Order: sequence, then C-alpha cells, then structure tokens
Amino acid sequence: MSDKVMDKQGRWRNKTVAFRVSPEEDAMLETAVRASGLTKQDYIIRRLQEKAIVVQGNPRVYKALKNEFQSILEELKRIEVGEQVNGDLIEVIMFLAEIMNGMKEETEWTKE
Repeated sequence: MSDKVMDKQGRWRNKTVAFRVSPEEDAMLETAVRASGLTKQDYIIRRLQEKAIVVQGNPRVYKALKNEFQSILEELKRIEVGEQVNGDLIEVIMFLAEIMNGMKEETEWTKE
C-alpha cells in the first residue's frame, strides 16, 4: 500500500493511478518532464487538468534542454537528404521551441 502524501493544497495523495505507454510515448513524456522541471506526477496532473506548464529556468532545466537539443542535432545529422523526419522528432522540436520561445519572452519582459 502506498504511503499517504499531502500536496501543497493540504490534500492527501493516497490514490495510485497507473497506465501503459509505448516506448516512444514514454520517451516523449520523459522529454517533456525533464524540460518542464516538474516531477512526472506534477507534470501529468497539470496536463490532465489543462493547467499551464510554466517552466522555471534552473540549472537542471537548462541541462535537460541542452541534452535534448544535442540528441535532436544528432538525429538530424543521421537523417539522409530526402528522407522524411520522424513525426515524434517534429513534436519534440515543436515542444522545445515553445519552451524556448516562452523563456525568451520572459527574459524580454524582465529586461524592461
């Protein structure tokens, strides 16, 4: 039986929810979680509740973004000219671009 854990709103989190995903879905979920800086649990709950995922820049997030961009670069180098790019790779690139765009807007806002 899982331990009772109280969240920030004072609710007991003693229910376990589990589901299966494909290896590709797991990779995308892990990428999103690392880039968000949230725990996997918090990330999934926020997505289920359709709440905004606000990425707070910190060394762990920057390292995760750097590593993700490095793996994207390696994958793009691997693709031969004329070969189609994997749809999952496009989704990851769009997701990371959205994060970077949000970080850019936040930086511009704080400079004023």
